[in-house]
Amino acid sequence: MALRDRRLAAARVAVCVALVVLHTWPLALAPHRLTRHDNADTLLNEWIVAWVAHQVPRAPLSLFDANIFHPERRTLAFSEHLVVPAMLVAPLQWAGGSPVLAYNLLLLIGFAASAWAMWRTMETWTGSALGGFVAGSLYAFNAHTLTRLPHVQALHLEFLPIAWLALDRLLTRPRWRDAGVLGVFAALQALTSNYLLVFTALTLAVSVLVRPGTWLRPWSGDAVAKLAGAAAVGAVLVAPFLVPYAMAQREQGLTRSLDEVALYSSTWRDYLATAGWLHYHTWSHRVFEGATALFPGVAALILAGVAVGPARALSNPRARMAAAAGMIGVVLSFGPAVPGYAWLYHAVPVLQGVRGAARFGFLGLVAVAVLAGFGVAWLQQRGRQSRRWLGAAIVAAFVVHAEAWRGPIAYRPFDGISRVYDVIAADRSAVVAEFPFFPVEGVFRNAPYVLNSTAHWRPTLNGYSGFTPASYVDNARAFTGFPDTRSHTRLRELGVTHVVVHLDSYGGRRAAMQGSLADTPWLRLAAADGSTRVYRVALRLAR
Repeated sequence: MALRDRRLAAARVAVCVALVVLHTWPLALAPHRLTRHDNADTLLNEWIVAWVAHQVPRAPLSLFDANIFHPERRTLAFSEHLVVPAMLVAPLQWAGGSPVLAYNLLLLIGFAASAWAMWRTMETWTGSALGGFVAGSLYAFNAHTLTRLPHVQALHLEFLPIAWLALDRLLTRPRWRDAGVLGVFAALQALTSNYLLVFTALTLAVSVLVRPGTWLRPWSGDAVAKLAGAAAVGAVLVAPFLVPYAMAQREQGLTRSLDEVALYSSTWRDYLATAGWLHYHTWSHRVFEGATALFPGVAALILAGVAVGPARALSNPRARMAAAAGMIGVVLSFGPAVPGYAWLYHAVPVLQGVRGAARFGFLGLVAVAVLAGFGVAWLQQRGRQSRRWLGAAIVAAFVVHAEAWRGPIAYRPFDGISRVYDVIAADRSAVVAEFPFFPVEGVFRNAPYVLNSTAHWRPTLNGYSGFTPASYVDNARAFTGFPDTRSHTRLRELGVTHVVVHLDSYGGRRAAMQGSLADTPWLRLAAADGSTRVYRVALRLAR
């Protein structure tokens, strides 16, 4: 690589990092301490990322047998496995970094890598660095991604643009090298999130279908063979991670019903919703509550309109790929309200795990980002004859960030996990239950317990995930009178050795609970830290 190319590459990375700092401000000031722990999903995903890093070097074949919801198996399959993102920061956790630091760095990396990947892809397609910058900006920093900070998997979109670029090359000039790149990068994107698995497969399939002229040629057999090879590579890499979900679906009935999907499908409000400061405070707050933020932005829509103007009419096959994927995504975002969705739901098993159909609308934002990049490239070409057009493109590049910016973002401080859990970590045979043991409607309140378990990794009866097993419901009922005899019987049946009690969570009942614990003969205080108590459970009462 020439010196000039290396400098340009470094400049792109620097710009992407600067944009991440801007849009997530002030996270970069203290990524080890600032959190979005106001959302239970943040704690869940911090635990998942930490679990993958913990389990892969120890027992990779038991990756899905996570430590929550004991004694259930394959509990990682109750939510996203996050294998690819987690492995990106695994070395940090192996070196002793906290789950919070690892998660926050992963969040920052996801934004920057996604912006960079789309920038490079669009610059390759358009020859315009400014067009690539705008497309990358809209792809990574938009109304949807900037409201998904608790879901780090939704921010790691860096593999799809590379897969798209490889597909374009494969359709244009079939080579086995591009088939391999396509298969690997499609698989990497699919292994980032189950939602992104569906989105990636849909995007690539639609991209092939709207370009029949490139594979229905005299030499199309070569292209078809290489497309099949790419599909085979992707399937081989992804399949092992789908098996646990299929088993969990069979064992637990882990299927999203069409009625549930309908509850989480789009309405017209979603496509007007954005948390961007400029729009939210002026008008979007009227439709934002309860909506999935999918408003593309005024500048983005104008630039995309330039790309599909009458004189151009999507003559570029790459623009057609993006537009087609976006339209299909928007249609599917309305879920069962769309004729044919129910048929697809039954015909494609993976759709039965997609609860938030509204998230299909993200493909619409992807399409707008790509088309806006083409629009900027066209304005830049016109700018060679008139500076007015070039100026318009530069202003638009600034406006897309002004529209998306929602900072400064409110974070909560994280002071670390209590050292009281060291007692549990020291006992290799420990099985844990934390109290209060919340009923199923409050299962999300277990999220701090899930994160706490990263301090010891022992099996715990508590859990929080995208699915709650029946055994948890049974336990919650058995523990309603804790620390009564019925609770002791249940804890003994499940082999629980340690009970952690968070007295401050009992509110007005704290004093009564503290007295009950002191009077319970089968609980022996092992450690205390403020209002948190760890007790050893006596499996048999003294005679």
